[in-house]
Amino acid sequence: MPKWLASSQPDLFFEDNAVGRLKKEVWEASDAEIDAILAEYGFPAPGAEWAKPGSYIQTTVRHQLEAERRLNDVVIIPVGCTENHGRHLPSATDTLFVSMIAEGVRRYTKREGRPVALALPPLNYGGHPYHHLGMPGTVILREEVVRETLIDVMLGLWNDGFRKQIIINNHGHLWMLEAALQEFQKRYQLPGVFRVIDWHRAVREFFRTTDRGGQWGTDFVHADESETSLGLYLFSDMVDMDYAVNTEGKAYLPDGHFDKSVDPFARPSNWSQGEGHFAIEIKATPEGVVGRAADGAAHKAKRPLAAILRYLTLFIDDVLAAFPPGTVPPVEEVTLRTAEEMEPYLREPLSEGWKSVYSLPAIGMRRA
Repeated sequence: MPKWLASSQPDLFFEDNAVGRLKKEVWEASDAEIDAILAEYGFPAPGAEWAKPGSYIQTTVRHQLEAERRLNDVVIIPVGCTENHGRHLPSATDTLFVSMIAEGVRRYTKREGRPVALALPPLNYGGHPYHHLGMPGTVILREEVVRETLIDVMLGLWNDGFRKQIIINNHGHLWMLEAALQEFQKRYQLPGVFRVIDWHRAVREFFRTTDRGGQWGTDFVHADESETSLGLYLFSDMVDMDYAVNTEGKAYLPDGHFDKSVDPFARPSNWSQGEGHFAIEIKATPEGVVGRAADGAAHKAKRPLAAILRYLTLFIDDVLAAFPPGTVPPVEEVTLRTAEEMEPYLREPLSEGWKSVYSLPAIGMRRA
């Protein structure tokens, strides 16, 4: 039975475990303490590090990458999209969010001598829900393309020794990423630790509105107060508040059936579990904003960012404590394969006796 810790807000409790205590600490931290946490992760940052030498697997010289992998074989895979976020934000907004969060975690772990690996975003376009259809500036990949791209990326990273993988997402295609992870394991049955995480859901407490003890005027939706605030803090040179507007979507049913973007109310269905009960985006909010973008302010982004940075660090620490670099969960407990069969594939890539996962029986086969 979980034990709970009370907070300063009557209806907000945190579990009495490492995750809950972490969140409670960030919830109760002073503004100065939040700034100190962010500084530990290198924030404010000058911008995304996609082209910075040594930041990502693809931009790190090979011998350095191999040395770092022996210290930390967790990889973060930020997944993005190209989506209209209003005239005041860039269409790479979601990709920038997850990339810069991942980069902050790398800066922190590198300073500690155990740098987590980052993979360049494999999805810069992304999948989309039906109600995004037709919006200019939004590029929609087919669901099977999203799924198969991510599966192939996961397999390639596993083959390179990164057998603990965190897929971090900000965009509205979570179910596609979950499907990719599940199909990856059904298809290949590889030992490792694999996780998909919607970062804003992971720290949903920090997007509470003022009437529930938080700092936000409105609930997190899209290109709104929340995302505009994040943009202003993370990449202010790509935000033009002269074009920020306030809008409201058009719903046909009473409130209460479907939750908001970060599931703050534990309602019967989340937003992706229905269509037709509200007008599609291009008809109701062609501005590309669903919410009050003009209310965005950089300082509002600090606490949720501090929370997710601390949380991701904790998760990585827990994974490596359970399975130190170069080790994985017991083959015969997490797959239907045998330890003997997998032994050569689990060796360090290119070491003596190593075999590529692509030579493993059934690897590369596609389902009919």
